[in-house]
Amino acid sequence: MTVTTTFSAFSASSAAAAAVSGGSDVELRAPLAVLGGDVRVPLVTGGEVAYAALDYAASAPALRRVWDDVAAYAPYYGSVHRGAGYLSQLSTDLFEQSRATVAGFLGCRPDDQVLFTRSTTDSLNLLAAALPAGTRVFVFETEHHAALLPWQRAEDAEVVCLAAPRTPEQAVAALDVALHGAPKGPKLVCVTGASNVTGELWPVRELAAAAHRHGARIVLDAAQLAPHHPVDVADLDVDWVAFSGHKLYAPFGSGVLAGRPDWLRDAEPYLAGGGATRTVTRGADGRVDVQWHEGVARHEAGSPNVIGAYAIASACRALTEAGFDRLVEREQALLARLTEGLAAIPQVRVLSLFGPDAPRVGVVSFVVDGWNSSHFAAALSAEHGIGVRDGLFCAHPLVRVLLDSAPGEPGECGAPDAEPGERSLNAVRVSFGAGTPAEHVDRFLAAARSLVADGAAWRYHTEEGRCVPVKG
Repeated sequence: MTVTTTFSAFSASSAAAAAVSGGSDVELRAPLAVLGGDVRVPLVTGGEVAYAALDYAASAPALRRVWDDVAAYAPYYGSVHRGAGYLSQLSTDLFEQSRATVAGFLGCRPDDQVLFTRSTTDSLNLLAAALPAGTRVFVFETEHHAALLPWQRAEDAEVVCLAAPRTPEQAVAALDVALHGAPKGPKLVCVTGASNVTGELWPVRELAAAAHRHGARIVLDAAQLAPHHPVDVADLDVDWVAFSGHKLYAPFGSGVLAGRPDWLRDAEPYLAGGGATRTVTRGADGRVDVQWHEGVARHEAGSPNVIGAYAIASACRALTEAGFDRLVEREQALLARLTEGLAAIPQVRVLSLFGPDAPRVGVVSFVVDGWNSSHFAAALSAEHGIGVRDGLFCAHPLVRVLLDSAPGEPGECGAPDAEPGERSLNAVRVSFGAGTPAEHVDRFLAAARSLVADGAAWRYHTEEGRCVPVKG
């Protein structure tokens, strides 16, 4: 049995993938079928409607093809790297071929390593634990908490938090100045590829060039970039990239950290346990002596999530075969429809760091005059069957900058204790992707216009941190 045979046994065929992707109409038809497209939800005003999922930036729905691939493999599940039996060998081949598929999807260099983790957060915490002693980490305050906070816990690391830039050029210049004035020693830059709040694309290639000019390394948080655009590690010249499966249309708790092997090879294992060990012996003095693996196994202790890894690989293949050029073209058409529709509502202010013309992926956050954002999101759900996000999006410093808040102004994810019409430090986020029908964007715009013009049709209150409809 070969790896190729293993994959052909469980993967959707190219013909099936082409059938799933549908026709050439970039405006209306979703290129890739996702689970949940036929789910209907009740409305507080009576009746039910098809659910419009517009919260892809939090967790994208799983591709139907990914789900079918995983379901086809599930009966053949076996232990990985452990067993001599047929299913164990098959599962091991599948797991390692998934690693190779992800490496190809990311354009990894020949000596790069692909590690499977639980999420982007887990990936960046793993890298933080592998930093050489005395590393200075440079990160903008605009980062998602997954990229902003792990470095604070790294032993002997110093974190330099850079102020929010207002143009891509300012970002590159600020980093260049900060690195130029830094003392000698290991340095790491952490930057997002696309903001999870504004959707704006960051100048990754230019930031990588600035980092390398000063002897620093750079890790790319691609959680919001990878589902929308190709990510080529070699072309961007980043040292590491991290992303999550659940934002890439894979249904399981898995993620990826890919890039340079040396810091990871020299670090203590992220977790101590089986799989990470080469040999374990008990000496005469009663101590346990361990020799750890030096490759990817060093940081993948325990039984790996082979189904999660396979789901990520399946999603990578589906996106590649659908063609990113086509996906980007359609997404930009939907994005234009959304932003033009919001611009036509005077009470709506779209949030942006780099200005309204900055390139972005399908992620848009906004506030509405006279509305608490949590109230607006609750009404979209309860009265129109539309799922969006509200709050601070695990990027509290960035949202504070975008909303021009005072340093001490209270704010939290979820609904603060505010009346439905009272301003609070939160926003509404709409996000979409390759599985979003154009009709969902149109429905959202119609609902937003109705709510702004006529108000909510139901009463709402805050209950356990969420704005919810009043029962009865």
